[in-house]
Amino acid sequence: MRTVIFDLDGTLADTSGDLLAAANVCFRDMGLGDVLGPGDESVALGGGRRMLETGLKRCDRYDPAVVDAYYAKLLEAYDAAIDVHSFMFDGAMEAVEALKADGFAVGICTNKPEALARKLFTSLGVLDAFGSLVGADTLPVRKPDPAPFFEAVDRVSGDRARSLLVGDSDTDRNTAANAGVPSVLVTFGPSGDDMAALSPDALLDDFADLHALAARLLA
Repeated sequence: MRTVIFDLDGTLADTSGDLLAAANVCFRDMGLGDVLGPGDESVALGGGRRMLETGLKRCDRYDPAVVDAYYAKLLEAYDAAIDVHSFMFDGAMEAVEALKADGFAVGICTNKPEALARKLFTSLGVLDAFGSLVGADTLPVRKPDPAPFFEAVDRVSGDRARSLLVGDSDTDRNTAANAGVPSVLVTFGPSGDDMAALSPDALLDDFADLHALAARLLA
């Protein structure tokens, strides 16, 4: 079965607002105020540790031990307010349903902790549309190791040789390369302007084009 696996943050959904808010909970606790804000969306989609590192460096307070100490607090803050600002990108679920209607299997491979990914997509009402969800802690390794991608494909009984990854970062590009499958990077997310430089197999400007693109890449 042809299979399309999606990244989550910055690909299917814009989660940057809630991620930045969780990081600022930590910075306020440090007495630094709201360090991250508008313009830091791409930082947010790099993950919790990247947000903490960026904010601390911005305040000339960077210390790896502080990042380690506050990472769990950031996840707690995010868990407590995971769906205040997050939203699905326009056309995302229509594209997923179009793929399924044509016999594609669909799943998710994300570097967000699995429980948080499940909680978010349950809240947004879209979890059941996907046949698999593999998170950062589902396996002992995470993207760009290809194992989580293959696990997401296997869980939907997909064909590894006829699968591709839709994402929004060099991590996704490298995951696909390591797996030996095509990569499709979206240009409408917070990091969209940087996607062409990563030389993916294809760029996706609009979810309405995904079905035809996947059919061509997995012909």
